[in-house]
Amino acid sequence: MDTNSLLPILGIAAFGLLVIVTLGILILTLTGWRDRQRREEDRRANR
Repeated sequence: MDTNSLLPILGIAAFGLLVIVTLGILILTLTGWRDRQRREEDRRANR
């Protein structure tokens, strides 16, 4: 296989991995934020 034909495949794979990692970080951040909001609401309700 020629190296020049492999570069676009590697580029697409790298971009795909970048998107997956970015989405994972976004999901974890939003989940943590929602959990923090729920904990704060519970603390306020239990006072």
